[in-house]
Amino acid sequence: MTIKDQIIADIKEAMKAKDQDRLRVLRSLKAKLMEKEISERKGNDVELTDEQAVEVLMKAAKQRKESIEQFEQGGREDLAENEKAELKIIDEYLPQMMTEDEVRGVVQEKIKALSASGPEHMGKVMGPLMGQLKGKAEGSLVSRIVKEELNK
Repeated sequence: MTIKDQIIADIKEAMKAKDQDRLRVLRSLKAKLMEKEISERKGNDVELTDEQAVEVLMKAAKQRKESIEQFEQGGREDLAENEKAELKIIDEYLPQMMTEDEVRGVVQEKIKALSASGPEHMGKVMGPLMGQLKGKAEGSLVSRIVKEELNK
């Protein structure tokens, strides 16, 4: 079952359970997936791959995290809590993300393999890493670790 199919099935369950908050988030995710599907079509019927669906979900999760941060800075805990609840639902459909230590290990291997030695090699390392870690780790985490490792 694809991620999209799972979300559609869960929408039906949320409707039966009368879980309005979950239903709202799932419908929003379904709409985002359908938008992505339409933008990818270019004339022929194309179903989203799970990899593409994960990209859409990661973007939605990132938006929620940024909103949480802004709401907390603005002293709006009530709105931050809503965003946290939505993020929790989105996270159910995302693959398990790599831990910081796992990312650091991959970064160290890539730096060694590319013989990168300083901050000027940031782009040289980030390009291949983001391709390798797409859907497994957040770009901001990878970027931060690469900077730390290249500045050693």
